[in-house]
Amino acid sequence: MHLLRPELHSRRAFLKRSGQLALAGTALPMALNLAAIGEAAAFNATDNTGANDYKALVCVFLYGGNDFANTVVTYDDASYNLYNQIRQGGPGQTAGGIALAKADLAATLLNPLAPPADALGATTRQFALNPAMSGLSSLFNVGKVAVQLNVGPLTVPLTRDQYNSADHTSYPRPAQLFSHNDQQSTWQSSAPEGSKVGWGGSLGDLALSSNGTSTFTCMSVTGNAVYLSGNTAVQYQVTSSGAIPINAAVTGSAPYGSQAVSSALRSLVQQSRTHALESDYNKITVRSMAAQSVVAQALAGTSTTSGTPLTGFPAGSTLSDQLQMVARLIAGRSTLGARRQVFMVSLSSFDMHDYLIRDHGGMLSQVSGAMAAFYAAIANMGLANKVTAFTASDFGRTLATNGDGSDHGWGNHHFVMGGAVNGQRFYGVAPPVSTSDAKTGNAYNPENQWHVGQGRLLPSTSVDQFGATMAQWFGVAQSEMAQVFPHIGNFAGTFAGGYMGFMNPT
Repeated sequence: MHLLRPELHSRRAFLKRSGQLALAGTALPMALNLAAIGEAAAFNATDNTGANDYKALVCVFLYGGNDFANTVVTYDDASYNLYNQIRQGGPGQTAGGIALAKADLAATLLNPLAPPADALGATTRQFALNPAMSGLSSLFNVGKVAVQLNVGPLTVPLTRDQYNSADHTSYPRPAQLFSHNDQQSTWQSSAPEGSKVGWGGSLGDLALSSNGTSTFTCMSVTGNAVYLSGNTAVQYQVTSSGAIPINAAVTGSAPYGSQAVSSALRSLVQQSRTHALESDYNKITVRSMAAQSVVAQALAGTSTTSGTPLTGFPAGSTLSDQLQMVARLIAGRSTLGARRQVFMVSLSSFDMHDYLIRDHGGMLSQVSGAMAAFYAAIANMGLANKVTAFTASDFGRTLATNGDGSDHGWGNHHFVMGGAVNGQRFYGVAPPVSTSDAKTGNAYNPENQWHVGQGRLLPSTSVDQFGATMAQWFGVAQSEMAQVFPHIGNFAGTFAGGYMGFMNPT
């Protein structure tokens, strides 16, 4: 089993960064984001002609654990009828319980170039998206979106019998399964809550020397998240309105009605100090003010008024606002000095033990509308092949109903979107529709091997495989992959050569 080795990202940069953090003490978290030094080893950010190349990876995290079965909905009659029965739907394929009516799925039916691979060898499987997801279903059907089936955190490949085994040394399970905080962290960093380094941050570590400045390599529009934390790269946080200024110190401001107060504050924070902590705090604060100014300049040329590439984002959606800011930051990449960037946005409230039918469609409408608008904006910039967005979530949920919702699960279906995506296809294995624990003798019946009770999907694709496929496109060499995804070597038998296949690596 591979272990994460931070020194491979650059021992000198890691030690230097550690020293800076020690000196910084209790400095502002935002200011700490500015202390990163771009000395990590990195791939060359050039295209196949040798010219400077830009690529960005955008994580859309759905906090709470998105319900897989009402997002990517099984549609062929045989599978739909089982889904409808398990979710207590109505007669004749109508809605009921937490089941969607089949007739409502026709408008978002997915038309893949080839049928999805089925765990039991069926060639008739069909899927539709939730009726609220017309934006993503349309992009799927024109080849700009792919669906990764049944992906989740795994340390090693597991069967259901191995999952149930008492031998956790040979068959280790991810720690604290079904726990929100732990599985959010495991998705983002390959380790439960308390992890310090995420795989987006590790990508940033490798990308730092490709950028003109390290500050804007890993950028969050959703607050602090381990996903963007590297050993050297540190996330720079903005809001959907832009960088957060130190208002009282901004030139021209007048705190307490006096510009003299603002001038005095700027003078204080820029003075040289003999005390090491005071000196370092002032240096970091000055860098914070300078970075805010750079972000403001980058955004100034990306107006969101009518006629620009950044219009069309749905109003009243926090996710839409976040993705619009990501689009604006990408538009200002030259000012930011960035050729490789990793972003994170999020939407919460997917923990639907209750009110699944009432609330889930509205949440997915936000996801679909915001992502479709983001793709349109990036395409209008001529960067469709250079920006890839993907969804992630704590975990999937049970296929079985608890009465008005579904409970914590494991595997989930996720989307990958962009011009470099080999879209209009399903990747991975379509699990049978089952919640049964039936056995023949001591062995689970074949259709029941694909869940661990109540239809909690046992992942057939690991997060390491899913992420590494995008990392290869981003520019990470196969020899560097275990630095980012510590368990990837355990999946060599299913991973070697082509990764998951949903990205065009050029």
